[in-house]
Amino acid sequence: MICVLGSINMDLIANTERLPGPGETVSGNQFATAPGGKGANQALAARRAGATVKMAGAVGSDNFADMALELLKTSGTDLENVKTTDEATGTALILVGGDGENMIAVVAGANGKVSSDDARVIIDQMSAGDSLLLQMEIDAETVKTALEAARDKGVRSIFNIAPMTDDAATLAPLADIVVANETEFDLLIGKGTLSEDDRDAEMEKFAQTHNRSVVITLGGDGVIAYHQGARYSAKGLKITPVDTVGAGDTFCGYLTQGLDADLGFEAALSQAAVAGSLACLKPGAQPAIPTIADVRNALSS
Repeated sequence: MICVLGSINMDLIANTERLPGPGETVSGNQFATAPGGKGANQALAARRAGATVKMAGAVGSDNFADMALELLKTSGTDLENVKTTDEATGTALILVGGDGENMIAVVAGANGKVSSDDARVIIDQMSAGDSLLLQMEIDAETVKTALEAARDKGVRSIFNIAPMTDDAATLAPLADIVVANETEFDLLIGKGTLSEDDRDAEMEKFAQTHNRSVVITLGGDGVIAYHQGARYSAKGLKITPVDTVGAGDTFCGYLTQGLDADLGFEAALSQAAVAGSLACLKPGAQPAIPTIADVRNALSS
């Protein structure tokens, strides 16, 4: 079983020919709303990959709440641990440029009410060998409580350090598996922008120093990882991206499902890389998350 403790948002998405610079206004050509939030996205990805998934988090009592939970509900994700608060449901304001790249501003809202008590409750419902998936769109102390409780109970923890904050440096060593993109990893170790060779060396050093696994996503260049003393890499698909918003979250959900299903680390990594690529072919985060059938077809072709 997989439990995801994290954010639940409503995404407000505007498409533009190009992303604006500082102080610049650009014209949009399309607007849409879609369920989002890194936690909810990752939960849906794990569910579409075939896992049994529990989501723990918070929404408001506003009109966005039901919309934000709609796809999780229809997917069969367990939402008993999603609470309703007096804060507004979290929102993400997303600009998507013509090349598929994006800019995002997140307003936490109800996500700020996800507490250490909530973390303890969800870990109490888990068993040794289950998988816990976390991100950084909820309070850092809540993440810390969850990571420590998971370790005590023998629950595998996968920690996606996005969006990167100063707290990630102290939290990452508490997780069994740390997932970051190349920019986030460079910030995590505090050495500026690294070359490919230097990043490889620092990834191995971090993994060995903390006795943890590290996974670094590289966008169109795939993914590299260091796990149990060995280096791994996997390629995604050669695609022309439509919208990259949900790619990282899709990767995390599929990776966690693969590990939870005992596929083996290399197979789980490859599956997740392909799933992340497929998520770039449609607009929106959750609507673009592929099914396991889509991923298997891509892997076999």
